Amino acid sequence: MSFLQDLLSSQIVQLVVVGAALLGALSGILGSFAVLRQQSLLGDTLSHAALPGVCIGYLIAGERQLSLLLPAALVTGALAALTVMLITHRTRLKTDAALGIALSVFFAIGTVLLTLIQAQGNVSSAGLSSFLFGQAAAITKGDISVMVGTGALLLSVVILFWKEFKLVSFDPASAQALGLPVLALEGALTIIVAVAVVLGLQLVGVILMVALLIAPAAAARQWTQSLSSMVVLAGVIGAIAGAGGALVSATGRGLATGPVVVLIVTGVVVVSLLIAPKRGVLWQALARRQLTKKLPMVSLRYDAKRRKFPIRGVRRG
Repeated sequence: MSFLQDLLSSQIVQLVVVGAALLGALSGILGSFAVLRQQSLLGDTLSHAALPGVCIGYLIAGERQLSLLLPAALVTGALAALTVMLITHRTRLKTDAALGIALSVFFAIGTVLLTLIQAQGNVSSAGLSSFLFGQAAAITKGDISVMVGTGALLLSVVILFWKEFKLVSFDPASAQALGLPVLALEGALTIIVAVAVVLGLQLVGVILMVALLIAPAAAARQWTQSLSSMVVLAGVIGAIAGAGGALVSATGRGLATGPVVVLIVTGVVVVSLLIAPKRGVLWQALARRQLTKKLPMVSLRYDAKRRKFPIRGVRRG
């Protein structure tokens, strides 16, 4: 207990724990809509599409200035989302194919830009590679304030359009029949997810952000039957995984916060898939075994004259 108190007495550890918990909660809540819309690859696409924005922001500012890098990342992420929507609505390609195309193209552009910037040998460009896997230790009070303010704004939008987002996520055809602007609502959900992705770039990084966005929602989906319960539980799982990962990484030297957080939340997903009531693998196996015991034993003997198998049921016990 004293070790934990000594650990939390560090201001850097406090900031990282709070930031990771906030990001985990926000990602879990917003990721629920991506999971229900069967667009789990969306977070991966948006996070990878943010890399060219980071590089372009650096080229404009001439230094690693977050106030310009993150808005630029949001612009390229939104552009990738718009590209996906145009491909799916203007061509015969499915959503997964459009997401794969956007992810590959934007990440390739970002990798090329990052390579060109680092080849210049500028000292200030050294920190850009940290956006690939995150650098939690660099988080500041200003970053926490931005997370709190932006998160409150995003949650306010979700609460305000809760019914519309719920209907679009479960049944977009019915939403369109009711006259709702389905395309605008889907675009709003995509932009909201993109903002959450941008907020997590510094803490988790481009490559691992998708896990923090999808895993809490996937775990919560195994335990709940309603959207409201799923959203709340996903936020709780994300917050616990974020704070736990930050604490674990602080206890060891060289342990990056992002990967530890992802490992913890992945463990939660595995446990949920195994033991969640009614949906878990072990639960379903037990239910099938109990059902088999209740079924009658069937004896089949071929009747050559009638050319069929008469069924004779013999109940056990």
